[in-house]
Amino acid sequence: MALLPSSLTDPQISRHLLREEGEDIVDEVRKHWIVYIIPALVGLLALVCLIGFMLADPSWAPIPLVIGVILAVWASWRALSENIDRFVITNMRVFRVHGLFSRNLATMPLSRILDITVVKPFSGRIMGYGHFTFESAAQAQGLREIKYVGDPDRRDLAIQRVVQRAGLRGQATGQGSGTLSR
Repeated sequence: MALLPSSLTDPQISRHLLREEGEDIVDEVRKHWIVYIIPALVGLLALVCLIGFMLADPSWAPIPLVIGVILAVWASWRALSENIDRFVITNMRVFRVHGLFSRNLATMPLSRILDITVVKPFSGRIMGYGHFTFESAAQAQGLREIKYVGDPDRRDLAIQRVVQRAGLRGQATGQGSGTLSR
């Protein structure tokens, strides 16, 4: 028997696809494992507090118990939130599903993507993650920043390939390959 309902652990991406229109998943991106480090450390601290509860004087025992339970709940909530946060690249659009109790869906059709900025901080270059920023013609957009994307160069190329195959950018002609013509 599962401890949690699947709606809390699975974003159910297939429910958001336009299958009858021919939409297929190119890549489903989970957050990089580094986002789980803080919840894991807080979970360990919660465990220490719960052990302290068992070893504490009975008059003081409720204090580490309450602290341990609060820390365990926070660490679980944070880890589940990170797990449910998915960025999806399809042959028609990119979208992000996130939110543990109230689900949020932000979508951008491929035709609206004007620019993608990939930022790889020093730690990201070492650990293999980066952050995406999408620019579109819209002033305000629901899908702007995607943080902690694993293997960001490969994901950026996947988006560029899908955009190119959809015919939304000019075709590469082989002319203008770095030389000026008069």
